[in-house]
Amino acid sequence: MLRQYASVWRLPGAPVLLVVGVAARLGIGMISLSLLLLLQRTTGRYTEAALACSVYAIATAVASPVVGRLADRAGPAPVLLVTGVVHPLMLLLLLAAGLRHAPLPLILAAATLAGATFPPLTAAIRGTWNALTADQPQVRLTAMAAETALFEIVFVTGPMLVALCVALWQPAVALVAAAAITLVGTLTVARGRAIRSWRRHEDHPPARGLGPLRVPGFAALLVTAFGLGFAFGGTGVVVPAYATAHVSTDPESVGGILLGVWGIGSAVSGFWFGARHRVGARLGWMLAGVAASLAVLAAMPNAVSLGAALIIGGATIAPTLTVQNSLIGALVPRSMLNEAYTWLVTVSVAASATGVAVTGMVVDHPGGVMWAFLLGGAAVAAGAVVALLPRGSIARATAVTHSGDELKAVV
Repeated sequence: MLRQYASVWRLPGAPVLLVVGVAARLGIGMISLSLLLLLQRTTGRYTEAALACSVYAIATAVASPVVGRLADRAGPAPVLLVTGVVHPLMLLLLLAAGLRHAPLPLILAAATLAGATFPPLTAAIRGTWNALTADQPQVRLTAMAAETALFEIVFVTGPMLVALCVALWQPAVALVAAAAITLVGTLTVARGRAIRSWRRHEDHPPARGLGPLRVPGFAALLVTAFGLGFAFGGTGVVVPAYATAHVSTDPESVGGILLGVWGIGSAVSGFWFGARHRVGARLGWMLAGVAASLAVLAAMPNAVSLGAALIIGGATIAPTLTVQNSLIGALVPRSMLNEAYTWLVTVSVAASATGVAVTGMVVDHPGGVMWAFLLGGAAVAAGAVVALLPRGSIARATAVTHSGDELKAVV
């Protein structure tokens, strides 16, 4: 197992991508929560705070493909350098607006600017992994597995850092810390050997119009990403709701612990999956496994059994995301990779927000917790059907790529 990951570590610039690349994205797990707590404390209301967080997320999702296309044309390094400086400045502007009790429209404008300038780190890092392993599909899979598993740290450590800052100081300190981490981390990644090795691919035409959305199989992959994002967002609501309904002592903490063990199961399985020598899994069947793992949660009678089911079910997540990310790298021309991965982020964010909203309405009804788990499973199952269609665009696209012996390690 260690031999497989050692081959990834030895790739040019890989240590920076693996270590600093994860640390630089801690802001993803910090900014929304610290912003929510800051504005709630200054305004006394969650409505305005939640609205600002939503505007921030929407701006990030809308701007991501545009920033991704710029990275494909000019290279990821200059885009990361610019956004790595501008984004922290916009966060400080947003902080000042919140602390000075600025009018809500001004706060929303600052949130829009901060969200729109978030550095496309995830897209740049995953695109770079594809470039570094262009002729090594198994090493690519291991690299993507490491990236996916380590990325779980962002969603576990980020909120913990916010909680620490709030306990010792105040939410404003957490937002400043997120800005500083993003600034230093992004500039370090941008100046790293791997990112700076980017070269324009003259043999592939640059993206125009719909760009990667026109690549056979890519739009269908986004459908599967929407199902996963919907389920992940919904699970973040329904698990705490389950804890509230079934746990009498400190249900909020229990809900957080349950979500944490879900992520642990995913991270451990991701590392195991990436170390396998031969991988014959198909995305559709892996999505079916995720769907089943979510549906079975509806039958759990207590928090202990739910935690066990979440650990086991979480083991299906990282391998599925690894294969999904590897498929994008195999199907989309290298001249469009940054934009392709930003589209994945955009769809996932939009789906997660939809899942949160819909699940929030469902769990408020009698028996809603059970139906919410089933709804999340159904969303992923729909994506599994799309991926498994024998004459579907994913099957056709991977069949064509198979002829070039590109995907034999991932499908």
